[in-house]
Amino acid sequence: MIVINFSHPLTPTQITAIENLAGNVIQEVIQIKTQLDPQQPFGEQVKPLIESIPFLSQQWQTEAILINLPSFSPIAALVLAALHGRMGYFPAVVRLRPIEGKVPPQFEVAEILNLQAIRDSARSDR
Repeated sequence: MIVINFSHPLTPTQITAIENLAGNVIQEVIQIKTQLDPQQPFGEQVKPLIESIPFLSQQWQTEAILINLPSFSPIAALVLAALHGRMGYFPAVVRLRPIEGKVPPQFEVAEILNLQAIRDSARSDR
């Protein structure tokens, strides 16, 4: 499994938790620096982020990919739209949550969200 991380670097503890939840070994973590210029259109800035991921077209459709989204929701929405276009489905994403009482703030892996399954389930509600 390959994790594409658009957020803060993942700790060894978080990586182990992701592997346990996914039931899969992480072969690689691709770190994408996701700092956009708020004075420029985000849509134009997200495309180069996605293009910086060293995948061929076939890999987008065949690799086991897990995404750690950026925390700023407009950027996360654009990243998901761009990934869906390349993958042909919504990717699974990691959800982190703050660990209560930790100073400085620390985050743990809460769950892996299967966005495609959520989307498929929602289609029956139309």
